Amino acid sequence: MTPAGRRIVAAAEELFYDRGITAVGVDLIAEHSGVTKRTLYNQFGSKDHLVAACLTERDERWRSLVRAAVAAAGTPAEAVTAPFEALRTWSGTNARGCAFINALAELPDPSHPAHRIATNQKLWLLGLFEELATAAGCPDPDALATQLLVLHEGALATQPLPLDTLPASAGLARALVHAGTAHRR
Repeated sequence: MTPAGRRIVAAAEELFYDRGITAVGVDLIAEHSGVTKRTLYNQFGSKDHLVAACLTERDERWRSLVRAAVAAAGTPAEAVTAPFEALRTWSGTNARGCAFINALAELPDPSHPAHRIATNQKLWLLGLFEELATAAGCPDPDALATQLLVLHEGALATQPLPLDTLPASAGLARALVHAGTAHRR
């Protein structure tokens, strides 16, 4: 990506997250990124592809943070709940909830390129929970992965509210993992 493309993505990602995808036009993005609309269209072709590029960049940062949290976990059981620790870090700079959930709400058409990226991000996290639960020896890792995803997404969805549900969600996640790993002993 060119330097202008990176500026466009950075400006668009901030605007989309703060104001909403449908509320932000390409004129505003071009102004905030210091480029012309022509440059924006030359780089991305359409607003839809720009939204997809923004979500892709965000997804790469999120996955990197989650992978680092998993790698830092002391035990396989702690690794299962590492995405909750990553969320604690991530939430410090992302107060409007989940950009992927927001995108799914604004872009309900499954054929939209950004809709597919947001959906794949959630499926990746579900698969990661299952993989980590399997490695930790949890019985029924599929069911546990679904429960953990629901807890994780619930903590994200309630983030904009004057509630702090992440500690309770993370605690419940640890209890579910502990119950599963204690069961196999």
